[in-house]
Amino acid sequence: MTFIIYIGNNKEYITHFKTLLNEDISIVSNIEEAFVILNRLPSNKIQPILYEKSDLESDKINIAYLRMKFQNSYIILITEQLESKEKKIYLGAGTNNTISPNADLTTLETIYNFISKSETLRRFEYEKIDQVYKLPLGKRIFDIAISLFALIVLSPLLLLITLLIVIESRGPIIYKSKRVGSNFQIFDFLKFRSMYIDAEQRLANYQNLNQYQKVKLEENLNNETEDECSSDEDPILISDDFEISEHQYLNQKKENKQTTFLKLSHDPRVTKIGRFIRKYSIDELPQLINILKGDMSIVGNRPLPLYEAELLTGDDYIDRFIAPAGLTGLWQVEKRGEKGNMSPEERKQLDIYYAKHYSIWLDLKILIKTFFSFIQKEDA
Repeated sequence: MTFIIYIGNNKEYITHFKTLLNEDISIVSNIEEAFVILNRLPSNKIQPILYEKSDLESDKINIAYLRMKFQNSYIILITEQLESKEKKIYLGAGTNNTISPNADLTTLETIYNFISKSETLRRFEYEKIDQVYKLPLGKRIFDIAISLFALIVLSPLLLLITLLIVIESRGPIIYKSKRVGSNFQIFDFLKFRSMYIDAEQRLANYQNLNQYQKVKLEENLNNETEDECSSDEDPILISDDFEISEHQYLNQKKENKQTTFLKLSHDPRVTKIGRFIRKYSIDELPQLINILKGDMSIVGNRPLPLYEAELLTGDDYIDRFIAPAGLTGLWQVEKRGEKGNMSPEERKQLDIYYAKHYSIWLDLKILIKTFFSFIQKEDA
């Protein structure tokens, strides 16, 4: 069992979890005492923390501070119930999951199993890949030159899009999501926000529009109540412009591992300006900053959200991660004129092909195709 830190003072709860975990738990009464222990633990490991729910305002501050100081912590809120408004506050502060004070060992093991899988994305698996990808110097110089030039030339357009987003709907201008790039490096992936800020609440209503849905996720959602879909024991997983609970994700994964790409056609959650910037891929332009920073390259494999990448860490697909994360790539320019009708398996195989056959000539071919596909009018 994984070592866990417990923050709280409820004697009944403490006794219960000490009985479950034996020597694998350390009890502290406040976050300052937790810091002392956390400072002695490996900083590259995900550390689970059980945190007793008490006063909302103080909890919000403590959890946010804990998250800021120890970004690799996995914070599990202990609570009997949580109101909808409270869920948003605790999630915003940095809570990863919730758990009942009467949770059994099986529930804890399920959480530990999820944490263990997440850790595989934070380190490069040398035993599965025989080389660490190193971006060629010429490709890096090209990336810097092109991205810097594009940011300067496109600055009026970037300012205009920024203004239109602010005018149409409230919320951040730039959407950030954690992505997995080459060598399993995790970074903040930047896009112009193209959805309403409550988009995650609308997700369940539009699952039937998923172009790549081969699993019975809609049936699973229909069999659950609204509270069950966002139950206190469901951690939240982040993807492009939406959130999905781990419970839904695990159902999807259990039914069919092939469905790793989620895409909605004519998505009603998208704003008017969002529909326009998506149509012409303008929402992707902030990734020029990712390229300047070295997170991505102009041409490469699409960086994946964390839970999608976790599905591809097996021997069959892991080779896709020995290529750089890219703004555009091989599968993006294939079959573009057919409204993007491409199976998940075809996409994964094209990613692997690019990783194994990279060359400057292949990059140039992809860039030329990208230029022509950009001018095609397609509602993707």
